Amino acid sequence: MSITPTDAPVRARLSTLDRWLPLWIGLAMVGGLLLGRYVPALGHTLEALEIAGISLPIALGLLVMMYPVLAGVRYDRMAAVTGDTKLLVSSLVLNWLVGPALMFTLAWIFLPDLPEYRTGLIIVGLARCIAMVVIWNDLACGDREAAAVLVAINSVFQVVMFSVLGYFYLTVLPGWLGLDTAGLDVSVGQIALNVLVFLGIPLAAGFASRAIGERTRGRDWYEDTFLPRIGPWALYGLLFTIVLLFALQGEQVSENPADVARIALPLLAYFGLMWAIGMVTGKLLGLGYARTATLAFTAAGNNFELAIAVAIATFGATSGEALAGVVGPLIEVPVLVGLVYVTLWAGRRWFGVDPRVTPGRNVAPTGVTPSDTEVRP
Repeated sequence: MSITPTDAPVRARLSTLDRWLPLWIGLAMVGGLLLGRYVPALGHTLEALEIAGISLPIALGLLVMMYPVLAGVRYDRMAAVTGDTKLLVSSLVLNWLVGPALMFTLAWIFLPDLPEYRTGLIIVGLARCIAMVVIWNDLACGDREAAAVLVAINSVFQVVMFSVLGYFYLTVLPGWLGLDTAGLDVSVGQIALNVLVFLGIPLAAGFASRAIGERTRGRDWYEDTFLPRIGPWALYGLLFTIVLLFALQGEQVSENPADVARIALPLLAYFGLMWAIGMVTGKLLGLGYARTATLAFTAAGNNFELAIAVAIATFGATSGEALAGVVGPLIEVPVLVGLVYVTLWAGRRWFGVDPRVTPGRNVAPTGVTPSDTEVRP
């Protein structure tokens, strides 16, 4: 449906696939573990389909999961946020200074004796939001336009900075602090190549899709018809990848459940702290509720697709780094869903507004198809 100009609020709803994502992820994990146990030939098949240490089926799943969300970004709206200096600068600081430093600190505090998992968590901290954050933001009644622009900016910035920060946090900083650097020697060129492949390709494809689609068929067709058709493939790709990863990681997960629990603890702390820092920063800067919520979720959300891709390509699909990356979305999804409700409460408590009855914009939210929106009288 198209939404005409109105003062009525707009409420975004998750599809069944999105709403039950934690369940689907859990089933994918169990399915992968069962495949790994009862179809041992699967691992050998995946190894036979590798090029330069990258499993082609897993690479395909990663690219499929990233393309739809990048195709949904409105790249022509960058000026809407770049003019808000406070929002832009605070977002860049939280995403590229605070976030990686916080994850580095938590990883060393919680996992000082598990270098592979620690490295995996640091990689997760370096991969900034470009995907599900638009859904969490919309459910929290944040600024949709600002969220789309910040996602686009982080996508471009990530191509430039990910490999540099990876080298700094995995090699340089531990050396300066006198920490154990065994197994943390990561090639800048190797990470840069993986970032360009797994982020650059879907980013370019997403930009080209929107440019060509809108030019030939118009924005209404692109957002009302094309995006709803390709949207579910992001989650299909994610679930497909998790099945394969857990099939390869099955023995390690089943034999080390305590390690998996230890990986989850710093992730819980990280998502909660980043959200809180974002909310407090937005409140102190006077950004208002909508953009404060957007700032908080774009700071707390992470691009776990990229983190998994880099961990697999750099350290291998059966590595502890890859396992840490896989645990990332299992913790992020339920935590950020819970924080949506906390954010709505904070809007009433801290900002004196009820986000659900604040007049909405007259456009469908970015990342949520028009069929997922309704105008409430």
